[in-house]
Amino acid sequence: MKQYNVAVVGATGMVGNKFLQVLSEKKLPVANYYLFASKKSAGKQVDFLGKTYTVIELTKENILDKKIDFALFSAGGSTSKEFAPVFAENGTVVIDNSSQWRMDPDVPLVVPEVNPSAIAAHHNIIANPNCSTIQAVVALKPLHEKFGIKRVVYSTYQAVSGAGVAGYNDLVSQAKEGETTKFPYPIFGNCIPHIDVFLPNGYTKEEEKMINETKKILDDYDMKITATTVRVPVRFGHSESINVEFKKPCTLEEIREALAQQKGIVIVDDVAQNKYPMPLYAEDRDEVFVGRIRLDDTVESGCNLWVVADNIRKGAATNAVQILEYMIAEDNK
Repeated sequence: MKQYNVAVVGATGMVGNKFLQVLSEKKLPVANYYLFASKKSAGKQVDFLGKTYTVIELTKENILDKKIDFALFSAGGSTSKEFAPVFAENGTVVIDNSSQWRMDPDVPLVVPEVNPSAIAAHHNIIANPNCSTIQAVVALKPLHEKFGIKRVVYSTYQAVSGAGVAGYNDLVSQAKEGETTKFPYPIFGNCIPHIDVFLPNGYTKEEEKMINETKKILDDYDMKITATTVRVPVRFGHSESINVEFKKPCTLEEIREALAQQKGIVIVDDVAQNKYPMPLYAEDRDEVFVGRIRLDDTVESGCNLWVVADNIRKGAATNAVQILEYMIAEDNK
């Protein structure tokens, strides 16, 4: 098997650290890793896969003097806008975790369990969807294929780690001292129906992301989707109540069968034994957990789902690494 050179951009951040963890578990055919970060983190030593790596400052010169096959990015939209094209023009395939490229019509937006064929259309940049969208579409894809989705109502309960280290620290510090630095209100013992900025239509940018990204990934721009996204005092793991209305008739058994056959899903749904997905049990797992599966008798054909996944692992790092795995496998066919 061929050997590849792989860069991790934003290697010292929360998602960057999770990239390294997932990569260490996957043991991919990588000859050299290059760990990039901002000037502030450059020079730090990182122990990874039995070696000590020195973090490289992310500059154009430090990119162009290397032959890198793939770059996993988690360094924010402005950094990606500036540096992803530099990598791409130098022959590197960028798998980007920011929102910068997601809705660009020339950039594939990929969840490997859902639309891996979209990868083939890349021009050296591939976008990783929003964490809350990733877990949702893994559950929706088999249902859309079988019944055709007419309408989706998203209600999310999103962990503080979705707001990065600062969000995570807000929850930890407020539990001890009551201080708030990241969120507009205390998050400890509270829920904040405000993720990202508000738009003129009253929705937040996070809600708009879920709506638009779902349509792009499922390749159905006629699908009706609405969303309310809420930050909750949970460290890791986003939970989602998803109400779905179908075009075709369905039974509960058919819904369960379709979900059970979908790669990446674990069904946890035994209410008689109080078994249902929770973020506590999804933490540091790659799977998407689905439960509370029930028909919605207020519409002709529809259902309710409760969907949970680790937002930093599956919702960011693992999804990007799965794209990398897929591309390496295709290259070695």
